[in-house]
Amino acid sequence: MNHIVVGMGEALWDVLPEGKKLGGAPANFAYHVSQFGLDSRVVSAVGDDKLGVEILESFKAKGLNGLVETVPYPTGVVQVTLDDAGVPCYDIKEGVAWDNIPYTLSLDNLARQTRAVCFGSLAQRSVVSRETINHFLDAMPDDNGQLKIFDINLRQNFYTKEVLCQSMRKCNILKINDEELVTISRLFGYPGIDLQDKCWILLGKYDLKMLILTCGVNGSYVFTPGRVSFQETPHVQVADTVGAGDSFTAAFVSAILKGMPVEDAHRLAVATSAYVCTQNGAMPVLPYELTGMK
Repeated sequence: MNHIVVGMGEALWDVLPEGKKLGGAPANFAYHVSQFGLDSRVVSAVGDDKLGVEILESFKAKGLNGLVETVPYPTGVVQVTLDDAGVPCYDIKEGVAWDNIPYTLSLDNLARQTRAVCFGSLAQRSVVSRETINHFLDAMPDDNGQLKIFDINLRQNFYTKEVLCQSMRKCNILKINDEELVTISRLFGYPGIDLQDKCWILLGKYDLKMLILTCGVNGSYVFTPGRVSFQETPHVQVADTVGAGDSFTAAFVSAILKGMPVEDAHRLAVATSAYVCTQNGAMPVLPYELTGMK
């Protein structure tokens, strides 16, 4: 069984108060998947500029493999400010390289070898990258129970109802947080319904294998047909929450691909995310007690 796991979409620099750090949900996801011993790839695009070269060098230094094309647009940059609780606020620049990820023969070949892919809404704000993501999803085979994870990741106003609907139709695992679920409920006409009931509606309507709902300090849920897993959020000293959600997704998917039951995968995801919150930046090295999956 092929276990290539792909994070697809934005690759960029998060410019934080203490300096710039490698960022973008797909790269965060792919990096953490690699720490769990799986063969991961990041798919994105960078510019033919100093920041683009630095991203490629950083990926290489972290042992992160990928198909990252160089295109005639500037490398993506996000200005990140943190509130008193360490929660990030993003100013995401437009018209950048990752808005223009080309669909190549190499990418088509990768799609046909991919066991799981994680994608979001942000990289679909542009037609070029949106079409590339959809081509990739369509090219993936479905004979090994492939996982197509839509980690919705709503940012600023870079999403439409049409794109969200299409992505939920193409995915089989949806990951969403409580604030995003409220936004989706307004868009889709589910107001006044309990959060869990909204999740059951989405699970059924889009024929999902799983729906993951994270609620910050109020815990997280994994819904599967007929069952729900709940885990409380551990109390930790938060450095920042940048990339914590991506590490949750990476740990959960890695555990599921290795055959762990949903409840155990969920427990590992929560522990991994909590650890990342205690570290600065999105890509800390995870301790063995997590990656060893004990």
